[in-house]
Amino acid sequence: MANDIEIARSYTLRPIEEIAAGIGIGKEDLRNYGPYIAKIRQPALSRLLEKPQRGKLILVSAITPTPAGEGKTTTSIALAQGLARTGKNPIVALREPSLGPVFGIKGGATGGGHSQVLPMEDINLHFTGDLHAVTSAHNLIAAALDNRLHYRQGLRVSPRNVLWPRVMDMNDRALRSMVIGLGGSSHGVPRECGFDITAASEIMAILCLSTGYEDLKNRIARILLAFTEDGDPVRVADLKVQGAAAALLREALLPNLVQTGEGVPALIHGGPFANIAQGANSVMATNLALRCSDYTVTEAGFGFDLGAEKFFDIVAPSGGFSPDAVVLVATVRALKMHGEVPKSELDRPDPAAVAKGGENLEKHLENIAKFRVPAIVAINRFPGDTDEEIEAVRKICESKNAAYAVSTGWADGGKGAVALAEEVSRVCETGEKGKAARLYDWKLPVEEKIAIVAHEIYGAEAVDYTTEAKKDLRRIQKLGYGELPVCIAKTQSSLSDNPRLLGRPKDFLVTVRRILISAGAGFLVPLTGDILRMPGLPRVPAAENIDIDAEGNISGLF
Repeated sequence: MANDIEIARSYTLRPIEEIAAGIGIGKEDLRNYGPYIAKIRQPALSRLLEKPQRGKLILVSAITPTPAGEGKTTTSIALAQGLARTGKNPIVALREPSLGPVFGIKGGATGGGHSQVLPMEDINLHFTGDLHAVTSAHNLIAAALDNRLHYRQGLRVSPRNVLWPRVMDMNDRALRSMVIGLGGSSHGVPRECGFDITAASEIMAILCLSTGYEDLKNRIARILLAFTEDGDPVRVADLKVQGAAAALLREALLPNLVQTGEGVPALIHGGPFANIAQGANSVMATNLALRCSDYTVTEAGFGFDLGAEKFFDIVAPSGGFSPDAVVLVATVRALKMHGEVPKSELDRPDPAAVAKGGENLEKHLENIAKFRVPAIVAINRFPGDTDEEIEAVRKICESKNAAYAVSTGWADGGKGAVALAEEVSRVCETGEKGKAARLYDWKLPVEEKIAIVAHEIYGAEAVDYTTEAKKDLRRIQKLGYGELPVCIAKTQSSLSDNPRLLGRPKDFLVTVRRILISAGAGFLVPLTGDILRMPGLPRVPAAENIDIDAEGNISGLF
């Protein structure tokens, strides 16, 4: 059986100018990165974004992820290709891959099999340099802050109260905590510091929520960096480098246009993780797609409890759009793991374990209903799934009155997602159109907002706060940030904050250990459980299987 990179190379891509022309964008509106990749220039963006919304918005999410795989990105791409096969004009809008997962355990983020965005090697490795621009802009601010500490000019920044870390786009646990500025007075002021992964940077969040250059620059100016010796806040505006940081992001703010293997236009832009940030592509790309297509298919990272909740409560209000439906991806293999079947035994047919693990699917369907949008379950079928196991998933869907369809997008591309596309169209075109609900009012107290998400979405009994988190709450109120929404950082492996609790955990506490202020992005980040903002590589990283030959051909990407 061919692997993803071999399948990707079997497709003949169309020139990017042809893809652009199909959605009303001329070649003069493109900044080309070779024959198959382009950015959309600012004048064209401004012109197109002034148009009224034309298309319907489909948000793709998933049940709680497992090592068995769910295939959310693959299903998103397959759905867009399926919609095209049924006569619709779709665009798929996705996040950009981070090099951390590419070389770690998760792999790339371009889909798989016959449902990929292409050219997959370029998209997975550097692409148009957007993540590097985010890294540079973030670290410019860090350097400017340490420069103020070194020269002790104006602001009396406290070395013990610096909040702004450095970032890099790689998994590297050794950089989480460190001491910098050693080597004498000429090398800076010694202080504790550390690195986050670029996808966790507030600059990445800002890039994806900004509506233009002025908004970008103003958001960067509001970033809270540190406190002075007197306890006053220090923001980027105090360093006067918001313009320089925004300048580094000039090209990164422009959405990237590529295509799927079947020639469906794809906007790939921005890449915040959903377990530690908002987990969605840029609002500019989504709004552009909604004005150039009948259907915009976008995805929210990890399970519905993470990326999708944040999409409804943070991203959609910021972007001014509202999902028409949610496609919830589920697999037999993942449900069996939630039914306590070990990964080594997943090939053994077990409809009873599927039914038991179905509690996780049921909880996610209940969560979708709280936002008042219809749900369609995409049963992403693997070759080894039996009819009896698929039937067990169907029964779960029917018990919750949820629409469903089997998809074989990995093996069959758009053809394998036609049934899903037809079901999505039926639900969207026959159902009542209404604006999706938010889970909570932003003006509620911070503790109440956290409690609502923890109870309603995770199923937690209560929320506990460490001493540090309680101090953060007092600081948030003092600084006037209490009315910001909450972007909760939590493990993706469980509905709870304990990654070992699979299925549908009950009677558990969520522990908030810190609450970070992302004033530029416009949200608060409660850190729960043991969640980390700088991942580490696994025992056997994917990087060990990636290679390049004498002709420059890459192998081992997936």
